[in-house]
Amino acid sequence: MTQATAVSTAALRTFPLFQGLSDETLLAVAHSAVMRRIPRGQGVLHAGDRSDFVYFVLTGSLKVIVSDEDGREVILSILGQGELFGEMGIFGEQPRSASVVAVTPADLVLIAKHDFRRIMQENFEVAWRIMCNLADRLRNADRKIESLALMDVYGRVARLLLEMSEDVDGEAVVVRKITKQDIAKMIGASREMVSRVMKDLGTQGLIEETDHGIVLRDRLNDV
Repeated sequence: MTQATAVSTAALRTFPLFQGLSDETLLAVAHSAVMRRIPRGQGVLHAGDRSDFVYFVLTGSLKVIVSDEDGREVILSILGQGELFGEMGIFGEQPRSASVVAVTPADLVLIAKHDFRRIMQENFEVAWRIMCNLADRLRNADRKIESLALMDVYGRVARLLLEMSEDVDGEAVVVRKITKQDIAKMIGASREMVSRVMKDLGTQGLIEETDHGIVLRDRLNDV
């Protein structure tokens, strides 16, 4: 990682977790936080590491991965601006359960675990939002298990694209850059099968791959 720099309250306000908090509270959080620039392809943390920090994504994109001894990799999620990771380490002393790697250059805000625990103790709203974030993560894990067990590859690809999409001028668009290999690693399929499914979805007019992202049509919900 590059050298740490100070964090402004303006930067903290970009994170949903800290929105609406008083200037005094944000200033106290800022005093406990540092910012680091992560180059593309660099690991931020690794499975088995000690849980020392909570991380917030200010800019860039990162992937959360697990892998086996043969190097086979599964992508658990893709993280973007405003999201956080490493918060499970606040609760207990277990080592990291997954690795995080920068997909693009990323600016991260780091807060030491012991400082974040203090922030949660002093600010119920922050503690509540962390609990809500963990509940959302559990629901997402349940949906992923459901799709792996009950859906074919077409359904899994469609659900992933829908979950990753954002509203852009009234259209659902997957803005974040994601490769077919990454999609395959996220849904438990081969890259070749994902390429075939994406081509079929495009031929049917359900998706359109553009320079600005993957545009999703309404009928994709029916796949």
